[in-house]
Amino acid sequence: MNPYLPSWEYIPDGEPHEYDGRVYVYGSHDRFRGNAYCMNDYICYSAPSDDLTDWRYEGVIYRKTQDPENKDGSMCLFAPDVTKGPDGRYYLFYVLDKLPVVSVAVCDTPGGKYEFHGYVHYSDGVRLGEGSTDEAQFDPAVITEGDITYMYTGFCMPDDKSRHGAMVSVLGRDMLTVLDGPRFIVPSKQNSKGTVFEDHEYFEAPSIRKYNDMYFFIYSSINMHELCYATSTSPTDHFMYRGAIISNNDIGIDSYKRAGRPMNYGANNHGGIIRLESGDYVFYHRHTNGTNFSRQGCIERIEIEPDGHIEQVRMTTEGAQGHLKGVGMYPAYIACNLYCSKENGFTGDPGTFLGPDYPRITQDIADTDADIMLSSDTDDEKDMAYITNMVSGSVAGYKYFEIKQTGSIAVWVRGYVDGEVTVWQASPDDRFDEKTGHIGHRVGAVHVGSENIWTRYEMKVDMSGGVSALYFEYTGSNALQFLKFELIRTGAQSEKV
Repeated sequence: MNPYLPSWEYIPDGEPHEYDGRVYVYGSHDRFRGNAYCMNDYICYSAPSDDLTDWRYEGVIYRKTQDPENKDGSMCLFAPDVTKGPDGRYYLFYVLDKLPVVSVAVCDTPGGKYEFHGYVHYSDGVRLGEGSTDEAQFDPAVITEGDITYMYTGFCMPDDKSRHGAMVSVLGRDMLTVLDGPRFIVPSKQNSKGTVFEDHEYFEAPSIRKYNDMYFFIYSSINMHELCYATSTSPTDHFMYRGAIISNNDIGIDSYKRAGRPMNYGANNHGGIIRLESGDYVFYHRHTNGTNFSRQGCIERIEIEPDGHIEQVRMTTEGAQGHLKGVGMYPAYIACNLYCSKENGFTGDPGTFLGPDYPRITQDIADTDADIMLSSDTDDEKDMAYITNMVSGSVAGYKYFEIKQTGSIAVWVRGYVDGEVTVWQASPDDRFDEKTGHIGHRVGAVHVGSENIWTRYEMKVDMSGGVSALYFEYTGSNALQFLKFELIRTGAQSEKV
């Protein structure tokens, strides 16, 4: 389900790559309740190529202090990418948050311990990003073909006239020496007038893939919440804007709501696509805890058509695995839609907090090491993320379930409240009603009272069969916290918890 890693793991900027029958995801590593992006060391997870629900922790693959320029660990490791080099080894490209240059590390295995390799530089030894006419390097994305590696970089704030857009540099066999470039391939806002990129200009987060002799350049636009893409038959020029693939607040989706209506609290976005035997997927991230600094990876199924077209897809709870069963226990934090009666699509500027008027996903435990969590009983309620601050009118939405014989729903909530939890059932084609603020039809409700511990409430529901989204709404006094819910088959006993 989404997020596809444990609830206490914060791996944004996910770049998926398939090596030897496994998909490895390389990303930044946020800290829960962190005060900046990417505060932790790089770790890696992998899964069998035919099962993107079976993720294995590979451990810490690179520590920030391994870079010679960062021995004191004062700089953060920003979004990385990995490519298999001409020598069969794996090369990790990254940028430290306060330097304009690209660092490279190397390892014999995709999920092993990487060692520092060097800095990308020109043939005269000057580091790329420090030349007299260079723009700062940022968010490297790489693809290797034969002895050549193409590296894509760039960061362009919309109001920065000094930045020209995303750029590509051609690297030699040593994975460090620039043979050609950098040259600009997608414009910044200041340089887009009259181009197909207007309104979706390059901001950050480049990613590169090649399928059927077509290069797919994925990036975060100036709108931040969306991952857009451009295609070309050349890795170094003639890229054309094609559209958005995913938005982390569903802006742009007009099938179940108006296109501009946000259904989550988004912010920046970063990810990549991958083609497997089971289909095509996009990896992206969502925001939690009401800030920009605690981001979690998600996956959605996409379809790359023969001409390269990719239709924008909705955020879902089901992620890569297909429809969820209409029976069983589900944690509340897997909500793909989270909103309230006060419309807002963003967590706010970096360093700011969403505020007390909005619900958010959070956890009680502090940021911790995966080695500790995976060796302990992580099913304990104290370790589980949950939704907090569900003020009156807040809604948590989940997509999609295969409803068959669901006869009742139990919810676990807490808070000094007096109100009601109502459940709404919607088909994929039902539209959001702007007047009522609801989707679908009401199937059940239960009164919830004042409790400071997680308390179970059960309601009978009248549900129709078929593929459905479920929306849980709280109305009442103060703010509710929502831990989990159980879908119970007609005539069955609730699971013991």
